Amino acid sequence: MGKSIYVGNLNYKVEAEQLEEVFSEFGDVVSARVILDRETKRSKGFGFVEMGDDESAATAIEELNGHELDGRTMKVSEATPREEKPRRSFNRRN
Repeated sequence: MGKSIYVGNLNYKVEAEQLEEVFSEFGDVVSARVILDRETKRSKGFGFVEMGDDESAATAIEELNGHELDGRTMKVSEATPREEKPRRSFNRRN
């Protein structure tokens, strides 16, 4: 499996295809996605790119962190595993 990269501070107009295009300069992009708000379906301003190998991912992170895309300076780093948060229950019958 490839290496997952966090991409933050994105312009809200940036789409997954743009991310894939930018990151593909550094190697094989397995997937690229921009995270959308569930209700409005608008970008939340960050996304994830999965690169085919660790070396390509490391180079992309080094080269693209601080790089400008559509007028915003991207924050690019290795993605950390998502913390599992307990689901909140609004049904309180104690």
